[in-house]
Amino acid sequence: MPVTTRPMTTADAPAVLAIYQAGIDEGNATFETVAPTWEQFEAGHPAPFRHVAVDEDDTVLGWVAASPVSARRCYAGVVEHSVYVHPDARGCGVGRELLARLVEVTEARGVWTIQSSVFPENHASVALHAAAGFRVVGTRERIARHHGRWRDTLLIERRSV
Repeated sequence: MPVTTRPMTTADAPAVLAIYQAGIDEGNATFETVAPTWEQFEAGHPAPFRHVAVDEDDTVLGWVAASPVSARRCYAGVVEHSVYVHPDARGCGVGRELLARLVEVTEARGVWTIQSSVFPENHASVALHAAAGFRVVGTRERIARHHGRWRDTLLIERRSV
């Protein structure tokens, strides 16, 4: 399946939010329990850091988005990202393409660290990120409650410099 990436547009909102909700529903992607509104999503992720992967028919197969971790100048080159792939498109290189695009875009904008938190049980995400040059820098034990139980996360990062 040929996959390309392009900037995310408002027209992609229904597919992006549906893919996000599918990941939420599986239980090992995020602490969130419901996808945000499109307005909330846009407000939290600057346009240069929002991209989708599409097939030859321009069907959205997945998305990646990032946002600054802090407003402080010293952290201007650090972003936190999320990457989600439609369940039917997993194992086809979609996640790999999205992370490659994110690295390309962030490096062009002076970002030196891309980070995220991943549930340790999300083996596919851990493997995807490792293959894309991310490393686990630590475990955040019992960092938050998810459906009534404490969950750990792995803090992962990729450094460009």
